Amino acid sequence: MPSQRRPRPITRPTFHHTTFATLKLDEMVDFYEAVAGLEPVYYSESGAWLTNDEANHRIALLALPGLKQPVDKGHTVGLHHTAFEYANFDQWLDNYIRLREVGVVPFLNLDHGMTVSMYYQDPEGNGVEIQVDAFGSWAKSKEYMWASRDFGENPIGEHFDPEKLVEARAQGLSFAEIHSRASAGEYRPAVIPDVHLPELW
Repeated sequence: MPSQRRPRPITRPTFHHTTFATLKLDEMVDFYEAVAGLEPVYYSESGAWLTNDEANHRIALLALPGLKQPVDKGHTVGLHHTAFEYANFDQWLDNYIRLREVGVVPFLNLDHGMTVSMYYQDPEGNGVEIQVDAFGSWAKSKEYMWASRDFGENPIGEHFDPEKLVEARAQGLSFAEIHSRASAGEYRPAVIPDVHLPELW
């Protein structure tokens, strides 16, 4: 008798948005607009719905009554980060420079093999990854994750100092060369940071 188990839908839904409860609504709106270009579609005292593309919203922020401050948020289970992807390396690195110039810097930087990623932290302590695909192709990066021995042995990846990437690009190195050197550990920071979210509360 054929199995009646249906492990996944035939037609799969597309991921649409993430929602956060917040005690810092205005700060969160400002942060996501600065870091990832998300603008409010609707904004009130009770919440804001933000988007940076054709969707009606990608992040929702709810200023719910009676919210409590988290305890040891960086070391508890739950959502670690959301991620946004740039189309190419120059856009991604230029965004780092733009944010650095206004005092917004990542707490963690990792070359994962299939992406090169910088991790920021929003005013509530949630992680925000800004990444660029190392292959320029989701099909190729998916194949890398599935088949690569390197990823299987080290899925977290290699730490890098973003200032060293800025310098390497200024010297004329291509993204492929920079990615290769970063994944080989040539751009490691002086201090290796913790991959846990920093505790802000």
